[in-house]
Amino acid sequence: MEFDVIVVGGGPSGLMSAIAAGEKGAKVLLIDKGQKLGRKLAISGGGRCNVTNRLPVDEIVKHIPGNGRFLYSAFSEFSNEDIIKFFENLGITLKEEDHGRMFPVTDKAQNVVDALITKLKELKVTIYTNSPVKDVLYEEGKVIGVVLKEGQKISAKAAVLAVGGKSVPHTGSTGDGYAWAKKAGHTITDLFPTEVPVTSGEPFIKDKTLQGLSLQDIELSVLNPKGKPIITHKMDMIFTHFGISGPAVLRCSQFVVKAMKKWNLNTVTMKLDALPEQNKEEIFQSLLQLLKEEPKKAVKNTFKGLLPERYLHFLLERAGIDLQAPGSTVSHEKLRAFAHVCKEFNFQVNGTLSIEKAFVTGGGVSVKEIHPKEMASKFMDGLYFCGEILDIHGYTGGYNITSALVTGRLAGLNAALYSRQIKMNGKKAE
Repeated sequence: MEFDVIVVGGGPSGLMSAIAAGEKGAKVLLIDKGQKLGRKLAISGGGRCNVTNRLPVDEIVKHIPGNGRFLYSAFSEFSNEDIIKFFENLGITLKEEDHGRMFPVTDKAQNVVDALITKLKELKVTIYTNSPVKDVLYEEGKVIGVVLKEGQKISAKAAVLAVGGKSVPHTGSTGDGYAWAKKAGHTITDLFPTEVPVTSGEPFIKDKTLQGLSLQDIELSVLNPKGKPIITHKMDMIFTHFGISGPAVLRCSQFVVKAMKKWNLNTVTMKLDALPEQNKEEIFQSLLQLLKEEPKKAVKNTFKGLLPERYLHFLLERAGIDLQAPGSTVSHEKLRAFAHVCKEFNFQVNGTLSIEKAFVTGGGVSVKEIHPKEMASKFMDGLYFCGEILDIHGYTGGYNITSALVTGRLAGLNAALYSRQIKMNGKKAE
């Protein structure tokens, strides 16, 4: 059995890749080891599928801290606006939500998956599910096909590796592609979890003092050993039984991992600013005013509403203030200490949950070894990469899926053009 292009992996980048190759008239085989295509897509965006982000390209690149700049060339060929048009042409109407996130108006990820599968069938793409690939075959510096686990060899002129990273393994991302990339001469950069909850051994975490508490619109920073912020994100967060989670934490997580590695640390300091709109002096003055207005009232009641109750009580105790003390008895020194912890509550974290628990894999096939406009290997003719197997990783919010769809589109398109060229050269040789 022979194909022009074999796409390995039925996630977002693989589906897009197979469609792009099919649209160029290539004879395409899409292989997935799972029972269903698009499993990660179907659970993305909380089951609503955040298909892309409408922010300008420069902003999108900023939201992809892991080699986002590599995508500039790709975006010049197929942009986030092209992704929106692509889905609307498939009959999926999209709507824009906060921070430029684009969702189907139905709020159903399955509609997106179904539309992609319908398109594959229209293009007569051959689909193999429940078909794990054992190896990708190379000969004389070019791709010649794949061999399945059960032993079947399938010939092809080009192969697109769209097998994902190591995160969310129950959707099929178990890192299969790294060995095939290495065999072709590629470097795999260190793999690590990103967009993942962060762990801490602090007593207040172990005692579950704040477990389940959510904080809105806080500023969370990862500090370097000199106490300077490496990164700061202003979003929501939640305290858990093992540490911290929520959008701000997920975005900070890769910087925790990188700091631990860079400075060989067992713990990293994070700083939580619960009142980012005010400086310490403004907070101190407003607290002072509140105490003056009701000097006999218990402090915890005077300051009610300033912060969520559990966090308010926690910080008052940190500042050495008795919750029941009348306002008139609180010294300026303690009030300043309280204003300080509102702005700078520093605590130690000791890592993250495992890569399997992460939303995204950091690291992968080095982008230095990939042609940025074609997604082609610089070492092996007919070999293309797309999606999370590449060392590209962004924040949640439609950025990773945008990267997957853009790289998938280019990989499929160029694999089809390459296979057509091989055919033409073969005919000329005849």
